[in-house]
Amino acid sequence: MCAAAALSPRPPPPPNPIAADLDDSVNSLLASLSDPSALRLLPAPLLAFSRLRLRLPPAAAATHLLLRPIASLLHLHRFELRLGLQLHALSLSLGLSRHALLLPRLVSFYSHHPSLLPAASSLAAGSTCAQPYNVLISACLGHGLPRHALAAYREMVGKDAVAPDAFTYPSVLRACAEAGDLALGRAVHERAADAGMDEHLYVQNALVSMYAKCGDLSSARRVFDGMSHRDVVSWNSMISGYAASGLWREAVELFNRMRAEGAEVNSVTWNTIAGGYIQMRDYKAAIGLIRDMVKGGAGVDFVTLVIGSNACSRAGWLRLGKEVHGLAVRMQCDRIESVRNAVITMYARCKDMERALMLFKMQRSPGLVTWNAMIAGFALSDDAEEASRLFREMVCSDVELNYVTVVTYLALCARVANLQHGRELHTHIVKHGFKGYRLLWNSLIDMYFKSGRLSVAKNVFDTMDDRDIISYTSMIAGYGMQGKGTVALRLFNQMIDSGIMPDAIIMVTVLSACSHSGLVEEGEELFDKMVKSFGIKPQMEHYSCMVDLYARAGLLEKAEELLNQTPFPPTSTMWAALVGACHERGNIIIGQRSARRLLEMKTENAGHYVLVANMYAAAGCWNELATVRKLMRDLGVTKAPGLAWADLGNGFTPFLVGDRSNPLAPEIYEVLDELTEQMRNMDDCSDLDILSTEEQME
Repeated sequence: MCAAAALSPRPPPPPNPIAADLDDSVNSLLASLSDPSALRLLPAPLLAFSRLRLRLPPAAAATHLLLRPIASLLHLHRFELRLGLQLHALSLSLGLSRHALLLPRLVSFYSHHPSLLPAASSLAAGSTCAQPYNVLISACLGHGLPRHALAAYREMVGKDAVAPDAFTYPSVLRACAEAGDLALGRAVHERAADAGMDEHLYVQNALVSMYAKCGDLSSARRVFDGMSHRDVVSWNSMISGYAASGLWREAVELFNRMRAEGAEVNSVTWNTIAGGYIQMRDYKAAIGLIRDMVKGGAGVDFVTLVIGSNACSRAGWLRLGKEVHGLAVRMQCDRIESVRNAVITMYARCKDMERALMLFKMQRSPGLVTWNAMIAGFALSDDAEEASRLFREMVCSDVELNYVTVVTYLALCARVANLQHGRELHTHIVKHGFKGYRLLWNSLIDMYFKSGRLSVAKNVFDTMDDRDIISYTSMIAGYGMQGKGTVALRLFNQMIDSGIMPDAIIMVTVLSACSHSGLVEEGEELFDKMVKSFGIKPQMEHYSCMVDLYARAGLLEKAEELLNQTPFPPTSTMWAALVGACHERGNIIIGQRSARRLLEMKTENAGHYVLVANMYAAAGCWNELATVRKLMRDLGVTKAPGLAWADLGNGFTPFLVGDRSNPLAPEIYEVLDELTEQMRNMDDCSDLDILSTEEQME
């Protein structure tokens, strides 16, 4: 009996002479035990089966009356190992185990238990019909074992040459897709075409999915375009294939065609394309698509809400984000963790930390992602005090910190040069084995350099086995800020010797290092090499570094000449650098020209006006000085007071210059007085760490 016959409606069995001689109670039991739907209504199916066996005559023909009851009981109790083994033993004793009706049920029973898959394979091996193999292949896929499924298929079409049917090919093609076996997938496609089964919709859908998941999108599209009829699975398989390969424009084009042809569009397709718009950074289109979903009555689900919140957070659309939040509340999806985290992230990125914190406090036991979202939000808002407080709360809770938590807070420690917390994080990183997370170690280097601990930063760098261009950039930037340009250049050459080619960012860093150390010739040589040797087109940042290099070295004419020849309009920062250099060198002629260009920009940076005013005051140009002050009044530019962050062991506290109203002012001034006294008593203010590091490098 073939699989197709087994699955087709069965004609009523011929009259059995033995069954005709049985009483009505036995016939009733036979009917109930042979019908799976009626079997579930029996109070004790196994007891009824035992009574049936006792009442049947011992004739050999009567054993076939037990065939359907055994098959039904196997299907009903396929998860109960002991009972299934007993039923198999009974079928063996009755000579029924190889029957076409019972064999697929036995294979299904054994294949439900992963440890018994070899037994299921042995049972299927003796079959001359496709159905037992189909059951085995599907079970292997269900257990996440596509290679086992393909092995069963190879055995099926091997020496016994059991012909696959329309149920075989979709499962085998799915196994090829999950195993990434494109060669076998093509062979299966060819075999299905020879058998005339490649016109079946299910087979065609499986072919599109297999080719797409194996990366052969041209073959997938060829099958897709050749389909006479397509359902939602066909469209989704092709669109998902484009999406998985990052071909979002092709996916969007196919999606628009799908809608134009009036095909059914489910929530999976809508969400895939909306997520694709986010990948293409077209946040407006993503929100527009979600609006179409809501208006058209499409199946908006929690994934849609996460995508909408993500689009609003990336674009900074607070009002639209509130609308998405309101939709989540109306759908009662705001309690789903992924939605809640997306909404909190949206408020945090839109700088509405008040609402983000309110949602956070409403959670009884926030998860790891929620904690990370809040800490990242305060870090993005440069609110070091709140980020520090929240981080300490998380450490004291039962939630274990992960890589995202550490790297987020470590970046904040680097920005505010919080050495104490940075050291604690360093200990946590070493203790919890974050060895493979290169970004963490790069952040540690950055934090130690910004805190002035060059020797520790170099120790971290030396322990890294997988340095990348960011590792070298952090080191070069650190030495550059400390005026160690020679060491920075040596590291740059070491990076090139290791096979890492420079990019535009590291060129800014190394040129800046040359600028801070007065290495004019080296800087000019690097600027020339950047184009000729590294193929990097100079950007505004590179020209800015060269202007700063010339200005710091006193080559004011060269700096002005370069500013007038740049292919980009010079920025206010570049003119300010030249004004500052002219003030230091007493060159009022170039200074006046530079100041005029700077003032014409009418920037909002009060420091630029102060810089020009100081230059005019030093040169005794009182009329020009008065003009600058009047311009500042007219533009409403004011000099903001200096602000620092003090950490006395209980979190960051903002501290203004001369601020005596701060509750912690006595403690802060006590620490400042101690530091001042220590600096007065130092005979040599050089950084021993810097000296020892430089000696090690040499």
